[in-house]
Amino acid sequence: MATAQHNLSEYDFSSIPDASNMCFGIVVAEWNQDITGALLDGAVKTLEKHGALPENIHVKTVPGSFELVYGAHQMVLHGGYDAVIILGSVIRGETPHFDYICQGVTYGIARLNTISEIPIIYGLLTTNDKQQALDRCGGKYGNKGDECAIDAIKMAKF
Repeated sequence: MATAQHNLSEYDFSSIPDASNMCFGIVVAEWNQDITGALLDGAVKTLEKHGALPENIHVKTVPGSFELVYGAHQMVLHGGYDAVIILGSVIRGETPHFDYICQGVTYGIARLNTISEIPIIYGLLTTNDKQQALDRCGGKYGNKGDECAIDAIKMAKF
């Protein structure tokens, strides 16, 4: 469903499992930090709202979105997490760099999901401009970080 017809922060509260016994890893890109910081804030608040203890939410940063794959892989290998969330933002520019980064991260996370014992939640915003990103990190379409946290809880319970 298109984001324009769905608020990323809206969900049925009663359908979310209790996260009090779960541990989460979050890998967040530093690039576009104003956006990724808002995504992180949304994810952490939503995890805590559903019972996750602050000491069971572990955040690591990587320089950019391409490095999210490596960061997620390291968390899977060494973390003892029930789920890992990646958060990043790639905004289209004038060169094909956008396409390579988006494809690389998407492929990398998909591959990790097929070989890993735990789910890795895809929270990469891929937008045409900064306003679209702002709309999706706490703006008029809600916060993708909220959605990723809910997905992480549900998939950890899966």
